[in-house]
Amino acid sequence: MASGTGWYLIGPLVAVGLVGLLGAVFWRMGLHATVAREEAGDRCAAGLTIFGEPDDYGLLCPAAVTDDAEVADEIRRLLGDAGIRATHAVDREGRTAVLVFAEEVEEARRLVGGSPAL
Repeated sequence: MASGTGWYLIGPLVAVGLVGLLGAVFWRMGLHATVAREEAGDRCAAGLTIFGEPDDYGLLCPAAVTDDAEVADEIRRLLGDAGIRATHAVDREGRTAVLVFAEEVEEARRLVGGSPAL
């Protein structure tokens, strides 16, 4: 084929059309997810909660709950010094929960129970 007939434009036009089609499909999928979240309301606004349950943190369990984020950091450091991995999450009421793995929760609660931070 001669390059002067315009056939060389078909490949790029097909590519641009396909990218546009995929962009429209993905945009629609994203918009649909946003609309579904708005319809669900405030069910998933609890931070680390899973499946909309207010106190479900998956593999993690709360070892302590406090109103002050600085106290939660102090508790995390105390647990870290004892060799217990810990993190924190803020619940809907604004309290901070210090979270540890389920197999370490009893030991963490024993350590934190006598803490002057609480």
